[in-house]
Amino acid sequence: MTVAHVYTVAFQGIEAREVDVQVHVGETGSGQLNLVGLADKAIAESKERVRAALAAIGLAMPYQRVTINLAPADLPKEGSHYDLPIALGLLAAMGVLPASEMANYVAMGELSLDAQLTSVAGVLPAALAASEQGRGLICPAACGPEAAWAGGVEIIAAPSLIALVNHVKGVQVLNAPVARLAEESRSAPDLKDVKGQETAKRALEIAAAGGHNLLMIGPPGAGKSMLAQRLPGLLPPLDAREALEISMVQSLAGELPGGAISRRRPFRNPHHSASMASLVGGGLKVKPGEVSLAHLGVLFLDELPEFQRAVLESLRQPIETGEAVVARANAHVRYPARFQLVAAMNPCRCGYLSEPAQACGRAPKCGLDYQARISGPLLDRIDLHVEVAGVSAADLSLPPPAEDSAAVAARVAAARNLQRGRYEAHGIRTNSEAEGELLHQVGGPDAAGARLLREAADHMRLTARGYHRVLRVARTIADLAGIASVMRPHIAEALSYRRLLHQH
Repeated sequence: MTVAHVYTVAFQGIEAREVDVQVHVGETGSGQLNLVGLADKAIAESKERVRAALAAIGLAMPYQRVTINLAPADLPKEGSHYDLPIALGLLAAMGVLPASEMANYVAMGELSLDAQLTSVAGVLPAALAASEQGRGLICPAACGPEAAWAGGVEIIAAPSLIALVNHVKGVQVLNAPVARLAEESRSAPDLKDVKGQETAKRALEIAAAGGHNLLMIGPPGAGKSMLAQRLPGLLPPLDAREALEISMVQSLAGELPGGAISRRRPFRNPHHSASMASLVGGGLKVKPGEVSLAHLGVLFLDELPEFQRAVLESLRQPIETGEAVVARANAHVRYPARFQLVAAMNPCRCGYLSEPAQACGRAPKCGLDYQARISGPLLDRIDLHVEVAGVSAADLSLPPPAEDSAAVAARVAAARNLQRGRYEAHGIRTNSEAEGELLHQVGGPDAAGARLLREAADHMRLTARGYHRVLRVARTIADLAGIASVMRPHIAEALSYRRLLHQH
């Protein structure tokens, strides 16, 4: 009895688990094709797609009984990317392709009825898994540039099943895919477009330099969204390892158009009607959520109090741990979620609580009720709270600011380089990830700064988390100034951004 083997992967979070596609063609039978191995509906339907694709290239299904096993049998499997390994296993079992050679590849791709190969999600993690297993990767041509980023792995990217068969047989040669970088837009929003708002710009620079969470409160039209949209332009580009890290998540979500990888940090801006599954991950197939798609980038939540309370509370754990853990009865997966939270909100429902000429008759109760939608524990995790005042007509008539995003980005890059050198041995990237003890060990506050911080902690009733977040912000302010030790003025400025919106 001969069994043909082709390998593919099943995804659990960003982990690609090996799946052995075993195909056996019996000596007797009536052309029946049986698929076993805990497959979902999409895989069960692949039998018909494979049958039609084989007919399209002039081959008929064997008349004997065919059994396809997806091992390990107790691992749940889902998705249309099993079409290609099933077809290749069947061709190997029929003797059309050499079975010994097919066992050296991981294959994934969806088959159309005319035997074309269409793109699937998750090719980059699959290519990395194939590299670790010492195997090559077979994928659709559209996914080739994405797979090429794995490096050190043989990649066969075919446009159709017949082209793939001809390549394996040596009749034609498919060119190796080339890794591609996405073309970046040169018209990125610039900080010089924002007039006034010097305090908010300073807070934005601090947030960019240290990876800190930021909350902006102000009336409608004050420029909160404009400021948030300019934050990615202040952040340093992703290095090669970081780009690969976020691209694996984007690949699983099917968000790598043309397989090109970007070096720009992600900026995610979900609407306030977003569900918990869309924000932190989950759903029927446990897909990555917005917090994971914003990994190593920015998650911007506009109109923060308008989000559902439970949705906002679900952010608390990812903010602290840097990962989203989605636990279901049939799945338990982890996605990276080291994002920078930037939020914006009006001070009250009408938005003009701080404007005496326009405030409603329910002030200040309407403001207190509106701000109370944001829980204390979530506010405690936000390092910088800044008020963004309304912009007057006089401000709009001023000439553009002399300093643009490039000038601020240069200071941010210098501060981040200091942090990279400081924390290199600790495996963290920015001050926002540093624990309290580590902050004291590497350039902690001087005597005057430590005394001010203790006094402020008692007076402002800071939690232990709040205390350390103030210290992290002060460390970033010192880095922007190029000073090795955190001093009293740095602590004072950090404290100025640390206050609760409402009293409980």
